[in-house]
Amino acid sequence: MFNTIRPLLLAAMLAFSGILPAAADTIPTPQESAFWSAEVESGNLPPVQERLPKDPLIVDLAAKGREFGKPGGTLRTMVTRSKDIRQMVVYGYARLVGFNQDYELVPDLLASYENEGNRKFTLKLREGHKWSDGSPFTSEDFRYWWEDVANNELLSPSGPPDFLIVEGKLPTVTFPDETTVIFEWDDPNPNFLQSLAQARPPFIYRPAAFLKQYHEKYADAEELAFQVEDARVKSWAALHNKLDNLYKFDNHELPTLQPWLNASSGKKIRHNFVRNPYYHRIDSKGVQLPYIDVVEMEIVAPGLVAAKTNAGESDLQGRGLAFRDASILKKGEAQGGYKTLLWKTGVASQIAIYPNLNFSDDVWRDVLRDVRVRRALSLAIDRQTINQALYFKLAHPAANSVLPASPFYSEENAAAWAQYDVDQANALLDEAGLDQRDKNGIRLLPDGRPMELVIETAGERQEVENALQIVTDTWREIGVKLVMRPLDRDILRNRVFAGNSMASVWFGWDDGIPQAHTSPAYLAPTDQVFLAWPKWGQYYQTGGEAGEAPDMPEAQRLMELAHEWQIATTDEERAAVWVEMLKIHADQVYAIGILNGAPQPIVVSNRLRNVPQQAMWAWEPGAHFGIHRPDEFFFAD
Repeated sequence: MFNTIRPLLLAAMLAFSGILPAAADTIPTPQESAFWSAEVESGNLPPVQERLPKDPLIVDLAAKGREFGKPGGTLRTMVTRSKDIRQMVVYGYARLVGFNQDYELVPDLLASYENEGNRKFTLKLREGHKWSDGSPFTSEDFRYWWEDVANNELLSPSGPPDFLIVEGKLPTVTFPDETTVIFEWDDPNPNFLQSLAQARPPFIYRPAAFLKQYHEKYADAEELAFQVEDARVKSWAALHNKLDNLYKFDNHELPTLQPWLNASSGKKIRHNFVRNPYYHRIDSKGVQLPYIDVVEMEIVAPGLVAAKTNAGESDLQGRGLAFRDASILKKGEAQGGYKTLLWKTGVASQIAIYPNLNFSDDVWRDVLRDVRVRRALSLAIDRQTINQALYFKLAHPAANSVLPASPFYSEENAAAWAQYDVDQANALLDEAGLDQRDKNGIRLLPDGRPMELVIETAGERQEVENALQIVTDTWREIGVKLVMRPLDRDILRNRVFAGNSMASVWFGWDDGIPQAHTSPAYLAPTDQVFLAWPKWGQYYQTGGEAGEAPDMPEAQRLMELAHEWQIATTDEERAAVWVEMLKIHADQVYAIGILNGAPQPIVVSNRLRNVPQQAMWAWEPGAHFGIHRPDEFFFAD
């Protein structure tokens, strides 16, 4: 009986998720798009029924409250850096498994998967699925990546990615047939599926048919040597790595599985991305997605995004806009032919200050490592005034913690050391031994220097500078002088990673809405990107070859807890780990959160349909527009 019920439950679950299983007798007759019809008629492209997998992913638009779309049109959007054409991979959000609108993991590129105790994962591919160049997408693409790329010392000097290493061991990876790939570990790897669904996915496969011509194991030696010389690189491995980047999306010849493929070569002001003729999703009328034929991505200066959007030059824009732009965008709606939506944001904190516990200055490092100092700095921030001045009270003053949408939300954690209390802040600094001041009222460090706390910013968000101006005034009341130093983003990060930055400001955790299946590794010193402990993160990431081992008890406990989550066998055990780790962060104030939930302006052309009115703008999980499936957006005219 169980064997009968199980498929019915799966079908019900997938239907609820807005995805219908593609049984052979239920697949609608595929409809050819006008965009590719000329290529089909000329014989340059097979008809759509031969381009789709045998079991395409059928999107149930009605279950999602969406309309059937009309194929066609060009969608205009903007980014501010050439390398941000990779946002097309983020927004496209074609993943082996991905999050649906309810943040549940569902198969996407995969036809299905089976998880046996978080130790053995059987991935089933769609029969007949093809890359954008028409070559088969099979288990050979996974084998090529695993054996010839990830485990090739010349192509991957550091070996396979960290998320595949469990208790120091790599998985056993097998390929029983063309549509089956099996990853198996001795110990649980509960983070495996979620990693595949990330905004920047790990890509555990490669277009083998294309890349083999650049691999010494498969290519003709003379031809490969010519290619290396022609590309002006040092080796075949350098050439392979240059051409092989599914995330950067900068090689227009590299096949893709995303809804749109890069049709522009080299650096340009405008990049065009055209619909993938072999894309695996269709609607329940048989129309192949994406509905939109072309995405035109223009690269503009950061300061021009709001102005050009206001002038009606973007059909869908979120990146490059901030809440401060909302009023001017609202005023331009009638003339620009768009509407301005205000989505929620998914980061743990809109603005967070990170004292660098690995700062190279010994005296300052000891001061910043005193939790009383970090608590005092947090208490001396007038979050209500910042909320009023920057967000018209539409954000939520709070510490850096998870948001109410997460099951791990705690009002106590959100309020920890986040009330405005100058008296308590002064008392904590006095208690920490910083009770001497100079003639200007600035406290003195143990070596007699004035307590001038330099906070470095990426200089990209005006609201950060505005908020720090208010913090400057209130910190002066506790005898701390704030010095703000704007830098280029890459320079800022390099300074932090090297231990040369005293403190920095950025967003809080990317994932402010973790669920039971979410790994809490980003709460522990496992990555240099958490700006409060870059050296500790480097130590973990390099296996002790760089950086410094965590030498504070609370940080060491966070590492233990992250490991406990990894080996836990039940959701209850994992939830208990989350609760304790969040409590440690609330108590230790590693990041001084200021507020969260600031609305994100999303500008949408009046012609564009199926864009949600209310939604979450989050990098992780969600991939910004990705989770909302832009391949289902369409132009009404």
